[in-house]
Amino acid sequence: MASRTLGGRYTVQDKIGTGGMAIVYRGIDDVLGRTVAIKTMLPQYANDKSFAARFKQEAQAAAALQSPYIVSVYDWGRDSDTYYIIMEYLRGTDLKSGIRKHGALDCRKVAQIGSQIAQALSVAHRHDIIHRDIKPQNIMVQPDGNIKVMDFGIARAKNSHLTADNSVLGTAHYVSPEQTQGKDLGATTDIYSLGIVMYEAATGQVPFDGDDAISVALKQVNEPPLPPSQINPRVDPALEGVILKCMQKRPEDRFQTADELYHVLRDYLAGKLQAVNEATSVIGSEAGIPTTTLPNRAQYGSGNGRIGRTNEQTPAHVGGETTGHYRTMTATEEDYDRRRKRNIIIGAVACILVIAGIAIAAFLLMGRTGARAVPNLIGLTQEDAIEQIRQSSYFREGSIKEQYSSKMEKGKVVDQDPDAGKSAPEGTQINLVISKGEEPAEDVTVPDLKGMTPSDAEKELAKIGLKGQTGDSVFSDDVENGEVATQDPKAGSTAKAGDTITYHLSKGSETVEVPNVIGWSQADATATLQDAGFSVVVNSESNETYSAGLVCYQSVTGNAKKGTEIVLTVSTGSAKIQVPSVVGMSSGDATATLNNAGFNVTIQEVTSDTAPAGSVVWQSTDGTADRGTNVTIGVSIGSGGGGGGTDEGGSGDSGGGGNPDSGGSQSGGDSSDTTATEDSSSSSSSSETTTTA
Repeated sequence: MASRTLGGRYTVQDKIGTGGMAIVYRGIDDVLGRTVAIKTMLPQYANDKSFAARFKQEAQAAAALQSPYIVSVYDWGRDSDTYYIIMEYLRGTDLKSGIRKHGALDCRKVAQIGSQIAQALSVAHRHDIIHRDIKPQNIMVQPDGNIKVMDFGIARAKNSHLTADNSVLGTAHYVSPEQTQGKDLGATTDIYSLGIVMYEAATGQVPFDGDDAISVALKQVNEPPLPPSQINPRVDPALEGVILKCMQKRPEDRFQTADELYHVLRDYLAGKLQAVNEATSVIGSEAGIPTTTLPNRAQYGSGNGRIGRTNEQTPAHVGGETTGHYRTMTATEEDYDRRRKRNIIIGAVACILVIAGIAIAAFLLMGRTGARAVPNLIGLTQEDAIEQIRQSSYFREGSIKEQYSSKMEKGKVVDQDPDAGKSAPEGTQINLVISKGEEPAEDVTVPDLKGMTPSDAEKELAKIGLKGQTGDSVFSDDVENGEVATQDPKAGSTAKAGDTITYHLSKGSETVEVPNVIGWSQADATATLQDAGFSVVVNSESNETYSAGLVCYQSVTGNAKKGTEIVLTVSTGSAKIQVPSVVGMSSGDATATLNNAGFNVTIQEVTSDTAPAGSVVWQSTDGTADRGTNVTIGVSIGSGGGGGGTDEGGSGDSGGGGNPDSGGSQSGGDSSDTTATEDSSSSSSSSETTTTA
């Protein structure tokens, strides 16, 4: 398979893994120049229509799932007799290996991993896809600490018609009780499996173990898990409550959606422990049903946490300390024992049927092909591999070659032909390739890849025996989108032939949303824009809409490159303008003159012995004032003929902003208006009236 090109685009490189129905290779997308993972169906399944349909379904289902926590599927197809899926190439290690190497993780890391898996499942469940095989082997921990959920190979959409039964799939240590019993599965089955994954991450061991899959499956159905804190005392009660609620035997007692579980884990990480405790409480038996007390069937000591409920028993306390006593239930102890035995029998029969079905399918498959599967000899010493071939009495020794390998220590099988798992007739020779260890590498100078396309960069590196891989894309102001912007190691440095050079493609200039700061104070607006990565220049001008000190204009809105200069105009308040003098004008001319100058006008009728009726006797405001200021004008209605109205109205000889006939000077604006109004209201002889123009 090595060096073969699939679909005219994907060059197959070295093998990186083998699964139950597929082999995974590292490869190169020759069009985009990026490293990819290539999953190919094992040859013995390629001609089986049901397996081919399942393989196709896996690709289509996984390709629809877009999440930072799900391995991306780029493409799929068939090349001759080979079905393949093109996936994101992941770097890191699976969670199972990490737990084996480092042991139990701290509570916060467990919650972070659980939160990311829950988000991945939430996306899948919204597409009606149940993973059905959540286990740490399918969780890849990347170098940055984030995870990717892999292998939707046995995931099945709810509306799929590819299988006529609900066969138990997955690994016994992580399957839900309903999955073991062959029942219909929903989102809560993935939540149960995720609970076991978090349990193992928190304690370093699985909750249920046994000598075979059947014994483990029976424990999944019938036995409550030991609280994680009794294995690892560092597990705190809140996280323990989350894990054990996920692992409730009855689906309805678990979190009902992956999104709900994600929010609870988010609360835990935020320190909102009261919200977590409320969300992880387990509802007891229904009220009003006759109950009896069951004996204590497990001693849990006094550890904090909640005990997972089995089909027939519920913990006495769902928050705080666990007492080890069980709530009263809806049956006698004899009924309990009888149902328990029945469940054990049903579970055992279901498991036996599943195993028998798998065995029959394998037998029929072998019967159709008249061949046996080639054993996997990769990693064995040359002597052990030859001995295994001889002991089989079915296969024969073939040729033995040697080659350098950086992935397999010297003296061990690095490759074989035919591949492991492939069906072959009796007498087939198995050719072995033995590792000579890592090839001595020569020093080479790293070329400058800046500005190259991925394909050109890969070719340039290959010329001198270097390998290339794409890293995270970066923003660049001087390199076009999709071309190499930076690389590691740097150009001109020395590397060994065979080393991998990581290059980062440009995403173009970084643009971000420019905050809209109009109406903000100058200080807040400047700080906000600078925090967003922009430079700020401030101008000022008068503005009638915005008060002094507030931003009334900004030069750039929408999206812009970081570092862009943004000009802010800050209001100095409304500009004062000259108030026209209208004394002596007619009422109409005075009103028009003041309105045209930007002022509002209030007309106050006054008696005057000297000014003709309809002419302006006085005005409340002169000099300069803000645009929109109200100016009151006194308009003559002629002689009042007595009654002292002029003096009472505040426009006669008494002052207080009097009229021009008596030499008064009206300045005070609102104050004079108020005085005039008060005087007018207190004089029964005044003839003044006020109107607004």
